Amino acid sequence: MTITPLEINAETVVEAAVVTTTSETAQSPDGREGAAEVGALPAQLDLAALLGPEAIAALASAARRQAVDGGLKLLGSDGLLQSITKQVIEAALEAEMADHLASARAGQGANERNGRRGKKVATEVGPVQVIVPRDRAGSFEPQVLRKNARRTSGIDEMVISLVGKGLTTGEVSAHLKEVFGVEASKETVSAITDRVLKGMADWRSRPLDRVYPVLIIDAVHVKIRDGAVANRAVYVAIGVTVEGCRDILGLWAGDGGEGAKMWQATLTEIRNRGVNDVCMVLCDGLNGMPEAVNRVWPQAVVQRCIIHLLRNTYQYASKADWAAIAKDLKPVYTAPSAEAAMDRFLEFQEVWEGKYPAIIRLWSNAWPEVVPFLSFDVEIRKLISTTNAVESLNARLRRAANASGHFPTEPAALKRLYLAILSLDPTGKARQRWSNKWKAALNAFETTFDGRLHPDQQ
Repeated sequence: MTITPLEINAETVVEAAVVTTTSETAQSPDGREGAAEVGALPAQLDLAALLGPEAIAALASAARRQAVDGGLKLLGSDGLLQSITKQVIEAALEAEMADHLASARAGQGANERNGRRGKKVATEVGPVQVIVPRDRAGSFEPQVLRKNARRTSGIDEMVISLVGKGLTTGEVSAHLKEVFGVEASKETVSAITDRVLKGMADWRSRPLDRVYPVLIIDAVHVKIRDGAVANRAVYVAIGVTVEGCRDILGLWAGDGGEGAKMWQATLTEIRNRGVNDVCMVLCDGLNGMPEAVNRVWPQAVVQRCIIHLLRNTYQYASKADWAAIAKDLKPVYTAPSAEAAMDRFLEFQEVWEGKYPAIIRLWSNAWPEVVPFLSFDVEIRKLISTTNAVESLNARLRRAANASGHFPTEPAALKRLYLAILSLDPTGKARQRWSNKWKAALNAFETTFDGRLHPDQQ
């Protein structure tokens, strides 16, 4: 249905919304000059507050009529908000043109209006056909709707958010068409998300904190087409700051599977970005990891993820024995001290070495990286004995990567994962939860690693 045009006077919007002009003489949208004084408004302004009682009444009247005629429609073609958006954009463009011409006259320049042209713009409320004023000198550069712009910034932000949530470019294109009536090809969606590439490069090379009490590392695997489609490891590191906040340090793509050599190169890059010290590194049971970590930070304590170790344990045992093994192992990693844990492990060895010598060898080889967390209080052990924090992040990254199946290039894969990181914690509540959760652990670290968390205070 056709919505009755709302009675929002263009001159009124111009008078209320534009910035201060260089002259007291302004030009109205119909080309007439007047002596209306244009006031300046703050840069941060609630635009909805400009609607007076008359405008609100007109909106309500149009909404009621539309509801009676078949249902209230806000978005999309012929939507209520679409009509408002068109009028506001056009009024703002006219205001900018008036200000531009007034500035030219103040500078003794010769310029005047030169008609108008139609332009279709994709907005958050659907496609809008707006009339853009032109000047004879061709020097008019509108800020509300920039030259050659076919979308408002809100559409770009929506596309970036949807891709970050795991939708493919095709799904985003279909969503924009179905919900907003906006035509955007998969190539356009990809081009919009390319806007984050510079930000991603800056983020991956930014300076880091001097000290991280805890560094949690792991890799997520994605499929990249490099001649043939192959699994590639993308290395992820999370630092826990001295305030207890989560800091995702970066993303690094490897050449193949996960390896300690690539981890050493990654940790070296982290050190080169300003990280002088790490107290504890949480990792899985990758061969060579303790040596790789200690070559970068010799004082760092390497803690192996207990969950990963238990998973590897069950791989060597018959499923019928899993429950019994789990029961006998629990006293080992819940012991009150490292000495008590060794006693419990010797008891476990007596029972199971004859049947599963590989399990005993697995735990014996990993023992130096198993026991460090046992020197801390029971209530904080669960934070520093598993890589659950990075596993949770990797689950989000994996979901975003799996939506695409495989990626044509390494930069395309990193861009998709970076967008997924940008979409994390939109409300900021997770940041506070992290800080509260780590307070007790950081207090214990202050005692255990005396002086290392705050070297500037020494």
